[in-house]
Amino acid sequence: MNLKEMKTEQRNPLTENIDALDTLSILKLMNQEDYKILKAIESQLDQIAQAVDVIAPALKSGARLIYIGAGTSGRLGVLDASECPPTFGTDPSQIVGLIAGGDYALRNAVEDVEDNSLQGRADLVAVNLCKEDVVVGIAASGRTPYVLGAIQYAKETGCQTIGVMCNDIAPLKDAVHIPITVVVGPEVVTGSTRLKAGTAQKLVLNMLTTVSMIKNGKVFKNLMVDVQATNIKLIERKKMIVMDATGSDRDTAQKILEDTSGNVKLSIVILLSGASLADAQSALNASQGNVREALKALI
Repeated sequence: MNLKEMKTEQRNPLTENIDALDTLSILKLMNQEDYKILKAIESQLDQIAQAVDVIAPALKSGARLIYIGAGTSGRLGVLDASECPPTFGTDPSQIVGLIAGGDYALRNAVEDVEDNSLQGRADLVAVNLCKEDVVVGIAASGRTPYVLGAIQYAKETGCQTIGVMCNDIAPLKDAVHIPITVVVGPEVVTGSTRLKAGTAQKLVLNMLTTVSMIKNGKVFKNLMVDVQATNIKLIERKKMIVMDATGSDRDTAQKILEDTSGNVKLSIVILLSGASLADAQSALNASQGNVREALKALI
């Protein structure tokens, strides 16, 4: 391993004297560097699209999306996985985030565990990985043994594999079926991949799950119609979604949500089509929960 070959480990010539600058100048430098993230992601949109076109049908069929990583990369995978159930109504067991060192590592630095490739395999074995699942290895360096061990096991199991990394010369790039190589360049603080690399990885994971959910009917227009109302704000959001989707007033939205036991999709289909509750539910079932397709069948 030669760290000097990794762009994520190289020194940034633009920030070599950052410690001598005033506060505002430091912030401007960081902001200028962050602009490079979007350009790097733009170069990988074809690869990200390929990944989505693997993930979306897998999730629709009931298989799982499993993120696996160490340190910041692992935490980002866990974060994205944990946000999908409330946002899109997914089963908490369908999108899984695994981090080297387990839950303890979410709040504590456990740096040495990333060097254990056998543990990457073991963690996938522990969640009963099957060939229908999709495994996404996340590693800024693209060389984390824990992640590489997991990817090797996933491929042996017959899974489709995806890699998200920030170096263009990386073992992970060659190990996965679909590499997403977001090269953001040297960090503002040398080697601190929680910065540009971490932000880039988070944006890619946002795309993978959000676009997969859109393709699977979890979004109607730009509204999250499978949102789970677990607090006062989200209960109000359900009403707003029905109102925005149908043009109805607040009282109508509240009444239809009561009639449908809080089912946003069903409420929208009934209000827009004029169908009975039974017919609207039947159309939604036939369309596998896709509001737009259900409306086509009824109108």
